[in-house]
Amino acid sequence: MKRYRNTVPPSAVRDLFGTVQGAGANKGVLVTTSKFGPGSYTFANGKPLTLISGTELVDLLHQHGLRGRLGGAPEAEVRPAPEDPAASSDDVNLLGMVWRGSVALDVCALVCEGGRVLGDEWFVFYNNPATPDGSVAMVAAAPGDRAAVRVGFDALPARADRLVLVAAVDPEVNPDADLRGFTEAGIRLRDGSGGELDRLDVSDGRAGETALVLGSFRRRAGGDWDFVIGGKGYAGGLGELVGDFGIQVR
Repeated sequence: MKRYRNTVPPSAVRDLFGTVQGAGANKGVLVTTSKFGPGSYTFANGKPLTLISGTELVDLLHQHGLRGRLGGAPEAEVRPAPEDPAASSDDVNLLGMVWRGSVALDVCALVCEGGRVLGDEWFVFYNNPATPDGSVAMVAAAPGDRAAVRVGFDALPARADRLVLVAAVDPEVNPDADLRGFTEAGIRLRDGSGGELDRLDVSDGRAGETALVLGSFRRRAGGDWDFVIGGKGYAGGLGELVGDFGIQVR
């Protein structure tokens, strides 16, 4: 167990993995009274590691009839759900992902200024399903879509000028797969009620690649957003990709 006041650095997770390998163990579990960032979760993905944050630890204690709390709070802190941008903005879209191929993929979003993510909490993925303000969130896909991201473009921070969408092979489901079967991919741009407004084509995957930048929405002068197709692929998976955007993994 690690006791931290701040986010546990990925180096602690790497150290645990080294210990697991050195000891020939089947699994390693890292428990903290704090929390983990996306770099830690990305490094642990596909490895025999389990990360348990402070709030998850308290939940586990309560499930087994034990009392637990963090810090000086009388009970575990309950974090309110991020505000739904639909409640305060008319400019809300659902970005529905479609593609052919049977490989299991994780679709993620990064809120960026230029080519750098605003911070770890602005990387929206399976272990961080929404930004702090709720302007970007993973949501249930509409019929016919295979993944979906909800975006309140008006609600994004003023300094954010890019919303980057990426996809990566899920190494736990398909550890030996690459993106050669990722074809006929696109983004169905929907309004807040789910009605389809447009379809944006994205690049197909390639053999040897396990992660791909699908494209980015970029803020133009005057506040309009345009879509720019991506296409850059990575052999090192999601970890290598997000490292290019400033997320510490290694």
